[in-house]
Amino acid sequence: MTRIGLVLGAGGVTGEAFHRGVLSALAEATGFDPATAEVLVGTSAGSLVAATLRLGGGAAAAGAPAPPDGALAAALGRRPDLRPLLAVARRPWTARAGVVATALVPAGTRPTETFVAPLRRRWGTSWPARELLVCAVRRRDGRRVVFGAPGAPVTDVATAVAASCAIPGYFRPVTVDGSAYVDGGVHSPTNADVLAGHGLDLVVISSPMSVERTALRATLDLTARLLWHRYVTAERRALERRGTLVLAIEPGGAALRALGVNTLSAANVDVIEELAHTATVALLARPENAGRAALLGGRATSASA
Repeated sequence: MTRIGLVLGAGGVTGEAFHRGVLSALAEATGFDPATAEVLVGTSAGSLVAATLRLGGGAAAAGAPAPPDGALAAALGRRPDLRPLLAVARRPWTARAGVVATALVPAGTRPTETFVAPLRRRWGTSWPARELLVCAVRRRDGRRVVFGAPGAPVTDVATAVAASCAIPGYFRPVTVDGSAYVDGGVHSPTNADVLAGHGLDLVVISSPMSVERTALRATLDLTARLLWHRYVTAERRALERRGTLVLAIEPGGAALRALGVNTLSAANVDVIEELAHTATVALLARPENAGRAALLGGRATSASA
């Protein structure tokens, strides 16, 4: 049986629209149902989409949910937390731009509970029976934590998603097991490398925050998008070294222009979804992706891809 992993990256409201276009295109062009992926990885907005996709499956016991946003996070107030800079100083080769920037901004004040409340009502204290990995960053040291993975703090789906979506300086950090967490996009826009070693045949990465190098457009955030493209490329190569095929879907051209620089704006979501859908169908139709499309459609084995 073909084993497929699906990675849904960060991107805010516009990123959600991009994911919707990508997922509908995958279903239309290949017949692949994203909800049936062997494992789902979600970061920030992608975690919200991933958790929603898992709603059709069963649930396993998890743990008691933390109070929304947590008492510890509220006590952090508006002051920056410079402890991640100390961690970077001890191990400078591990430094990531997002971690450094996060240490310099105050904690946000807006609650995350508003948009995760539907997940909390649906999942309660449970976790999906089918594998769901939600990426966040521990605020005190800038380390990535993958909720749902072995050894990670135990929590419920809504709290994990809230932590993954807690944009530094905008949303309040979310407390899990006594530690405050912020947006998983601080570490990487996709965190696809958490699937290295999963023995998957194919990993599909939807990355609204990076850029397709062959379809560049001059945008205000192009420098940042090129940096995030480097992260996605490094993660793709980590998977490919393990023998896993990868299909990375990144915005370019008209989709890049429609996404804009304000990830929390809903002004263009319908246009973004349509453009992402069209671009993904075109990507799947390229000759070099024929094997990947066949795997998604269940018409080939990994050996023939």
